[in-house]
Amino acid sequence: MKSIIINLQKTIFLLWKILLYFLLMSIFIGVFSFPNPQLLRLSRTLGVTLLTFAAVGYGMINAYGKFDIGQRKSKPIIYSLGLAVIITDIVTYIQLAVMNTNPANNSTLKFENLGCLVIVMGLQVFLIVVMTYLGNYVYFRINHPEISCIVTSSRESMQQIYVAVNRYKKQYNIKYILDYRDKNLYDTILKCHTVFIYDVPIKDRTEIFEFCYRHSRNIYFNPDVPDVVEFNAQHIVLDDVSLIGATVKELSLEQRFIKRSMDLILSGIGLVVSSPIWLICAVCIKAEDGGSVFFKQKRATKNGEVFEVYKFRTMKENVENFSSTADDDRITKVGKVLRKCRLDELPQILNILKGEMSLVGPRPEMLENVYSYTAQLPEFEYRLRVKAGLTGYAQIAGKYNTSPRDKLILDLMYIENYSLWKDIKLLFQTLIVLFKSDSTEAFDSKRRIEFPEYKNIENEVNTDEQ
Repeated sequence: MKSIIINLQKTIFLLWKILLYFLLMSIFIGVFSFPNPQLLRLSRTLGVTLLTFAAVGYGMINAYGKFDIGQRKSKPIIYSLGLAVIITDIVTYIQLAVMNTNPANNSTLKFENLGCLVIVMGLQVFLIVVMTYLGNYVYFRINHPEISCIVTSSRESMQQIYVAVNRYKKQYNIKYILDYRDKNLYDTILKCHTVFIYDVPIKDRTEIFEFCYRHSRNIYFNPDVPDVVEFNAQHIVLDDVSLIGATVKELSLEQRFIKRSMDLILSGIGLVVSSPIWLICAVCIKAEDGGSVFFKQKRATKNGEVFEVYKFRTMKENVENFSSTADDDRITKVGKVLRKCRLDELPQILNILKGEMSLVGPRPEMLENVYSYTAQLPEFEYRLRVKAGLTGYAQIAGKYNTSPRDKLILDLMYIENYSLWKDIKLLFQTLIVLFKSDSTEAFDSKRRIEFPEYKNIENEVNTDEQ
């Protein structure tokens, strides 16, 4: 009976998602049918427009994220779907303008009826907001948070994983926090639906993992380098023996050519398009304190090669050099705005044109950080197998103050799973960063949680983390 209810629930939410996608397309066709009546009858224009909207929409949704209610918070879903549908609208609008360039309509290409485009975008975003909040509301009214426990190895690790999981209170109800050496560990796991394993030695993690799997418990664990390599490996069969093949990942000659060509073309276009912004930033920086507009700093790129990265200056001149912290008094007023909007990164386009960086790749770390992180985590140097990037998986999925180990894992996920489509997808996803309020969170601004004891904390942990 329970499985029938679960399957029925999945079907209902699937229909809810299909309804949203159908309504988004219907809004575009319906509004643009006023100036384009051919969209209301079976015509070539209708067919091509529907096909364009569906194809571009599918690509954008795959790039930004699906309508996955119950899995993500409402705002991230709205941001990702909103951007996806806006880009889809623009491309479809251009396609419609091209098709209207004919003897019966416009003799030359005209971008008309912009008011309709604005109305379409407004109605679609409103629809996304309503259906997302309503869908998540209904989902979490039906599905209660999973009883969860955290298994970790230290207070510092406990702090990191607890803060992260506790942001998703509607999905997970953290009832227990235990050290992996706790004698009551397995009895406690049996009381839970979901287990988070964080910073536990691989040997012990494997035992806990097998126990959870044997007893049908959901498992989440933070990967180590071998896990990343295995995740992106292939299953092969030699004779009748199953093996996991983790071959060395290197960009082929064709991939390097395409990646470099894309860097040159897109960064060249970006330089021209953003030139007015450069001028505004330069005037504002100069007007505040009369200092230099640009800031240069030595960073590490592929194979540890050192280069000077270009940025708009966001700090006072002649101050000590270290990663920014919360309420950092070295940051200027203009600098705070530039950092918030990520505009201080624009001059790195020059580094890309020079071949020192790529559009997509690991963040170029300060040399001081590279030496410090590598001393604590020797594997950190694996990030230097590819060129540093203006944007990347770690920059999008993580934050400014993401831990070195988590940065390493995110960057290795990119390196070990490289593809041209992944680069394009990450370039589109970079727009999402502008909507993330915590993307520029400083290194010492993470909330500290104090627990009475490092043990079973059922009903003892209370925070206002959202």
